[in-house]
Amino acid sequence: MDALDKYKKVWDSQPDDTNKVSKADIYKMSRSKSSSIVKWIFIIGLLELIVPFTMYLFCDLDELNNNYKKLGIENYALYSQIILYPIIVVFIYLFYKNYRSISSTDTTKELMNKILKTRKTVRNYIFLNLFYAFITLVTVIIATVNIQMSHLSTKSIVITVIAALFLGALFIGFLWLVYQLLYGILLRKLNKNYKDLAKLDELN
Repeated sequence: MDALDKYKKVWDSQPDDTNKVSKADIYKMSRSKSSSIVKWIFIIGLLELIVPFTMYLFCDLDELNNNYKKLGIENYALYSQIILYPIIVVFIYLFYKNYRSISSTDTTKELMNKILKTRKTVRNYIFLNLFYAFITLVTVIIATVNIQMSHLSTKSIVITVIAALFLGALFIGFLWLVYQLLYGILLRKLNKNYKDLAKLDELN
């Protein structure tokens, strides 16, 4: 039995003023937790943006570009990142905006709506990254098969494609697990706060 259920039983035997104080305390606790969770979502998203750029400082960009050229995907690598990173920046801004939007003057319903909005933003962000990983995987597989086409039999090509898809599926599955670890725990906590607020709203 959670705290709200315990309070609900006690409230029936308490004066109205006491009930209001108890409800206000629970609301403040839920708002504080929600604000903290959304702040961490913003921080993790920001680190996700910064870390890849930092890694580029330690990479041999010429060698990386040569590998792209060997596969014939240098244009894809360039333009896809030109499109992707501004979109990620927009999502990071939305994370920040969601965090800043949580106010002490919010009503219970307003806070619930902001929680739903935050969850939707995070899920769209995760979908974007998984979709980009999938498109990149398919592009690399097609490029690799085209290069090896003249040296491989039809059977070898089929085996290569199946093996590549299997490894790619494992990679995307691993990436999904990482996002579940990074954001899933926070979203579950946020969902718990939403349910607590919904119960609180029913008592008003």
